[in-house]
Amino acid sequence: MSAVEALLRRERAVVGAGLALLALLAWIYVWEGAGMDMSALDMTRLALFPHLAAGPMGMADMANMENMQMDAPAFAWPLVIAMWWVMMIAMMTPSAAPLVLLYGRVLRRAGDGGAAGAYAPTALLVAGYLAVWLAFSAAAAALQHALQPAFVSETMFSSTSAVLSATLLLAAGAYQLSPLKGACLRQCRSPVDFLTRRWRPGWRGAFAMGLEHGAWCVGCCALLMALLFVGGVMNLAWIALLAILVALEKLTPAGPAVGKAAGVALIAWGIATLLV
Repeated sequence: MSAVEALLRRERAVVGAGLALLALLAWIYVWEGAGMDMSALDMTRLALFPHLAAGPMGMADMANMENMQMDAPAFAWPLVIAMWWVMMIAMMTPSAAPLVLLYGRVLRRAGDGGAAGAYAPTALLVAGYLAVWLAFSAAAAALQHALQPAFVSETMFSSTSAVLSATLLLAAGAYQLSPLKGACLRQCRSPVDFLTRRWRPGWRGAFAMGLEHGAWCVGCCALLMALLFVGGVMNLAWIALLAILVALEKLTPAGPAVGKAAGVALIAWGIATLLV
């Protein structure tokens, strides 16, 4: 057996490494600022410690952002959509890994297409999944455009309105407790059931299954992702917190209980935002 054949037969390891690399590259792009002049680390620092904006370094960072906005188009659609999409890839790829790995394993055991037969359909499954998040990213960018600058800062990409923040928190919290959220989460948490019930053969079937699973995932997490407007779209701490919540919901035995507890906390936070 050649080295190439041996590698191709280790489908699970290769696919897992590919997903890990995809998520890592997405996180690196976000860390570097997702095309913005200020790194995500600097934006996080200013979001978590607003008083630093009054210091020399903070003023320099804000000046860089303002200069970028003066030099750039009024709203750079491709850049903003890419920013959202790469964030979604970084946050959602780990929780989709069980489905992708299971799908590849099923194809590998079926033996269709030889040693490399699982790779192309698996790639199409991932492509379909990410295509749905691309559509979500375009919608998020449109919402960001509609909210700037009246309700969302053009420099920090975070809500400047207590009413907007409270509305998003209350909506996300209520949705966490809703039957629709539960239905979407069950689909995301049960890759075996999903593949058993929704299996489609061939490459087109792989892409269609990716689309469908991505739609369930968006249904499960869209309002949580909208909370990026509350904490800051490029706030690394907020991004990581939401990614951890999504992973706990989808990958751990206590996932549904974690989601409901988060819903109660978000509702309380939203009420507090309105009252304070």
